Amino acid sequence: MSKTPIRLTVNGLPHEVAVEPRRTLADALRDDCGLTGTHLGCEHGVCGACTVLLDGEAVRACLHFAVQADSRAIRTVEGLAAPDGTLNPLQRAFWENHGLQCGFCTPGFLMLATWMLEQPGPVDEARLRHVLSSNLCRCTGYQNILTAVRAAAQELGKWAETAPA
Repeated sequence: MSKTPIRLTVNGLPHEVAVEPRRTLADALRDDCGLTGTHLGCEHGVCGACTVLLDGEAVRACLHFAVQADSRAIRTVEGLAAPDGTLNPLQRAFWENHGLQCGFCTPGFLMLATWMLEQPGPVDEARLRHVLSSNLCRCTGYQNILTAVRAAAQELGKWAETAPA
């Protein structure tokens, strides 16, 4: 099958690759760009392990063809920490609040939570649970993931306490 040359900007860095039109963005990131933080779980868009930000929107990289990302900006989990390796507030909150066990789902949760925290307006408990319910984790029971994102939202001034009913 013939390959199509595409240009990707991943975590601020240019990548020129040639991909078969049927190749997914997740495969291109992993195999052609060498960024293995984007995990492939279900490969049907259900689990969320492959979540990346495409032009600022959270997307499932297993459901997008790489050619659809030509000339677009992509952020992956590798782009969250500072260049010197300093963890960002969300990554630090996952570490401090034990928001991971096996770590397979963690990149997808980090990218989805990054998207949510970058949206205008505050995050409350209902929004937190609604957004994060779209990703799956087989190990943690979700409580520490919720705690970690809540802590990061508080640190970033994005948390809105909800009034008790």
